[in-house]
Amino acid sequence: MRPAYHWRLRSRTLTLGPRTLLMGILNVTPDSFSDGGRFLSTEAAIDHARHMLDDGADILDIGGESTRPGARVATANGRQAAGVTADEELRRILPVIAGVKRAVPEALISVDTYKAAVAREAIAAGAEIVNDVSGLRWDPEMPGAVAAAGCGVVLMHTRGKPGEWRDLPPLGTSIVEVVSRELEAWAADAERAGIAQDRLVLDPGFGFGKNFEENYPLLARLDELQRLGYPLLAGPSRKSFIGRTISRTGEPAPPELRLHGTLAAVAAAILKGAHIVRVHDVGPARDVAAVCDEILLFTAEDAEENQADL
Repeated sequence: MRPAYHWRLRSRTLTLGPRTLLMGILNVTPDSFSDGGRFLSTEAAIDHARHMLDDGADILDIGGESTRPGARVATANGRQAAGVTADEELRRILPVIAGVKRAVPEALISVDTYKAAVAREAIAAGAEIVNDVSGLRWDPEMPGAVAAAGCGVVLMHTRGKPGEWRDLPPLGTSIVEVVSRELEAWAADAERAGIAQDRLVLDPGFGFGKNFEENYPLLARLDELQRLGYPLLAGPSRKSFIGRTISRTGEPAPPELRLHGTLAAVAAAILKGAHIVRVHDVGPARDVAAVCDEILLFTAEDAEENQADL
């Protein structure tokens, strides 16, 4: 079963629990691992955003920097080590946010960034959620920025940084215990920075610093994160652990061939308690979520009947 929450954003409150919400991925980048370059032009990005909304996306997650394995990201003091500057990231995403809001004023937009400067500008342009893959840890200004903005926040668990993932040593303990402990600590840090608990959603970060052997236990035991008392977001879409599992050649299946494996992972995540799923393929995920939601509804009703019989 999945507990219900009310997620407070800037201008609205979302009810999480009765129905799985779909977050559609819109990468305005030349180098994202799955669809880099497809939506780099503003017109193509806006058109794809509208298609995802028509397919049933509840939230559009717009990002202007790839955090694929091996990518370079900002250093601990917030300076850019290599790759995409805040100005370039804003140049990519702000016209898209503005265009989507003109075309569909009620569209709910999330900005996928770990930089406070980008978050501030995106929120001013109409974004209501900051989805930070670093859990507010890579830019020391980010906690204060999102607290002042009064927006919704997704804290994602990342082990190390993308440039370090290939060389990370194996964990000496359960990945579920590590993710649970660290997300709990990071959420507490966020609240101490002035971000209200009902503005937070937690994401275990499938693929982000987790190896093949760690992603599946995390998916199978996702329900254990419910004890933290926050809504959960899951983003397994097209990840490499799926490509490796469905391989027919000895090499991981390429991202464009990972749809069916992704949908299986999405179903598992929902049945294990995910309130939101972040996906590239919104239409197929919508159908999967609808079936899983019916299963969860039946499970909850059956539990209530059994309790009443005691």
